[in-house]
Amino acid sequence: MQIQVGIVGAGPAGLMLSHLLHQRGVESVVLDTRTREEIEGTIRAGVLEQSSVDLMVDTGIGERVKRLGMVHHGIELRFGGRGHRIDFADLTGGRGVTIYPQHEVLKDLIAQRLADGGDIRFGVSDVQVEGITGDRPRIRFTQDGAEQQLDCALVAGCDGSRTTTRFLIPSPNPRQDHFRQYPFAWFGILAEAPPSSEELIYAHHRNGFALISTRSATVQRHYLQVDPNDSVEDWSDDRIWSELHTRVAGAEIKEGPIFSKSVLHFRSFVCEPMQHGRLFLAGDAAHTVPPTGAKGMNLAIADVHVLSRAMAEFFANSDRTALDAYTATALPRIWRAQHFSWWMTSMLHRMPEATGFDLHRQLAELDTVTRSRAGRTLLAENYVGTPFD
Repeated sequence: MQIQVGIVGAGPAGLMLSHLLHQRGVESVVLDTRTREEIEGTIRAGVLEQSSVDLMVDTGIGERVKRLGMVHHGIELRFGGRGHRIDFADLTGGRGVTIYPQHEVLKDLIAQRLADGGDIRFGVSDVQVEGITGDRPRIRFTQDGAEQQLDCALVAGCDGSRTTTRFLIPSPNPRQDHFRQYPFAWFGILAEAPPSSEELIYAHHRNGFALISTRSATVQRHYLQVDPNDSVEDWSDDRIWSELHTRVAGAEIKEGPIFSKSVLHFRSFVCEPMQHGRLFLAGDAAHTVPPTGAKGMNLAIADVHVLSRAMAEFFANSDRTALDAYTATALPRIWRAQHFSWWMTSMLHRMPEATGFDLHRQLAELDTVTRSRAGRTLLAENYVGTPFD
């Protein structure tokens, strides 16, 4: 089968790329080793920047996010037993973020691609990409026991943090991997309870960081900083609620039955360049960020916003200028997001080797940020995200 773009991975990057290419008259095939049920059923949190929501609305997949998403115009930084609100609307000209889980974004994209006649191959195996430095790369895979092949003009590696496509770019030349592992993890829970706060609470405490988040009117998502070696069995329900109350001192935390527990490890990663020959990486295949800054899914969407336009220009005019500039165009936003995520993480989390000096320095930094309009604006502008264009 011959196709313009072969896309490996049906996550936010791959599905959004296929959707945007279709709108520009470019056809694609999306491959994923997971079934549709696995993709739509993997529960993941999601905070969408203003530009991500605007893009969904503008391209016809925004009905559910506008109806079901929860718009937040601020967050609370809590330290020293007091809360300090960061007013996004006031500081960014009315912009905000929308709480809308990643799996709901995937449901929207899958439904729209199938309604548009898009080709998504779920549950394939033995995916191999070949010939990316030639004029006609190939993707070999097995579907329903039969070996198949896609002959592509271009290939997009959107296969997430467990990517195989990234390693098709030779290392260490030209591929350079920039990596940092953080010495702590997040312990996440889902609980049946009403919201504890109208907006997210980011809490600094000498015991460690805590995040009071939300999922819906009846289900809440909360996180605690823990040792990376901790397991689900180490944390009883009573211990979880006790520690949340301690770390978010002075704010009401509404309890309820906990029905999900997980441990999320922290890392930062950037692959440079994000392209080689006719292979182009997007999303977690090219970079990952700590969840503190809520940038992961938004970076994936921003990547393919750039990439879809470059690919469309290539097919419309045989012009590789934008394609060749893809990495240089996408990387500045990625590194800004890396800095913001690192800054939020380092300002709010207790490092294992932290001394009294370090804790007081963090409190002084938080006080400086919340006391100064310039500091609050810096945080707000980065959190809601800059426009894609």
